[in-house]
Amino acid sequence: MTSETEKAAGAPRLKRAVTGPLLFLFILGDVLGAGVYALIGEMAGEAGGLVWLAFAIALVMALLTAFSYAELVTKYPKAGGSAVFAEKAYRSPLVAFLVGFCMLAAGVVSAAGLSLAFAGDYLSAYIDVPQVPAAIVFLVLVALINAWGIKESLRANIVMTLIETTGLVLVIVLGVWIIGRGEADLGGAFTPPAETGVWVAVLGSALIAYYSFVGFETSANLAEEITDVSRVYPRALFGSLLTAGVVYLLLGFIAPAVVAPSELAESSGPLLEVVRVAGGVPPELFAVIALIAVANGALLTMIMASRLAYGMAERGLLPGPLVRVLPRRRTPGVAIVVTTLVAIVLAVTGELADLASTVVLLLLFVFLSTNVAVLVLRRDQVEHDHFRAPTWLPVLAVLSCLVLLTRQEPQHWALAGVLMGVGVVLHLVTRKSSRASAVARGTAEG
Repeated sequence: MTSETEKAAGAPRLKRAVTGPLLFLFILGDVLGAGVYALIGEMAGEAGGLVWLAFAIALVMALLTAFSYAELVTKYPKAGGSAVFAEKAYRSPLVAFLVGFCMLAAGVVSAAGLSLAFAGDYLSAYIDVPQVPAAIVFLVLVALINAWGIKESLRANIVMTLIETTGLVLVIVLGVWIIGRGEADLGGAFTPPAETGVWVAVLGSALIAYYSFVGFETSANLAEEITDVSRVYPRALFGSLLTAGVVYLLLGFIAPAVVAPSELAESSGPLLEVVRVAGGVPPELFAVIALIAVANGALLTMIMASRLAYGMAERGLLPGPLVRVLPRRRTPGVAIVVTTLVAIVLAVTGELADLASTVVLLLLFVFLSTNVAVLVLRRDQVEHDHFRAPTWLPVLAVLSCLVLLTRQEPQHWALAGVLMGVGVVLHLVTRKSSRASAVARGTAEG
């Protein structure tokens, strides 16, 4: 569908300003998020010292879905990402809306959760302020950076990505130094879980690790702003995922070799335990790095959410005003305001654990839809060259999503169901409004 705003003469379009290096750092910054700073402890609780193996399995599962995104983004380079793919594949406005709404809801809910994380213990190490007001201020600042411009936002992302990546590299270097001093127990990295079967435990740990890779899907919503998307996008996507995978594999091997897996499992800051064993680095430094990692994740998530809202409105799946862009900055101003307001409401009313679990389930529905869409759209030919994945890869990706869905708790299904119900209502209201406007125009012309 084409919105009336899109038809308006002289309506400004999104600017193609995202180069390969900017896109690479965008995806890397989203994947190397705040979660890894606490994630390894939970993984060690599941898989013992075999954290590195769990990361390897999770990387393979993430790459399967990434191949589907590489094909569809280069084939249909439009803002809106998964919603665009669903609309083309299933030819159902309702299905397209639900897929897009799942992605949009996951992004906004994730940003709300990250704002609460930012305003929590890490921030309180430096300043004691109420969590909710601090979270609101944080979201407003993120919105201002987002509205400033896509190129400026991604430049801020470069700085924050380099800082958070430096923190992870620092842990790796310190771990190698400890191993070189002969003070590490390399056998710790091969210690099996104590109470469950090895492969069952490793799979459970891999399911946790998988969540640290899913940030790559946000990049699909920058398709209209990427220069030479058919060439640049696959390189940046796979390059960033493999880079993150190498970092995670090294961390997954070093952490249980330096600190006993049981101690990692009990710590809320497992990487900080490695730093303490090494000595010489102030622990407060990691609080700063964690804050920057959270801020970077929130910025990238809100960039995605605002572009997705813009793209869905452009296709008539959300109200037309959401396609309005700021004349000078050429960023989706109305979409940024709306998504930020929703994130603020969720931050005020929600709990971090519930928000995070809901994000995971919503994204799995999005991934499942996208992997099936690749197969459905194989018969659709386009005039330009694009990336093409071997057919067996999206088939395996579908199976991986189904496995992950079976691991979700009933209460998370209930929360996701409520959100999807809200999505259905919004879709029906939007369609009714569009039909009423069409009738009014027809009457006026008659």
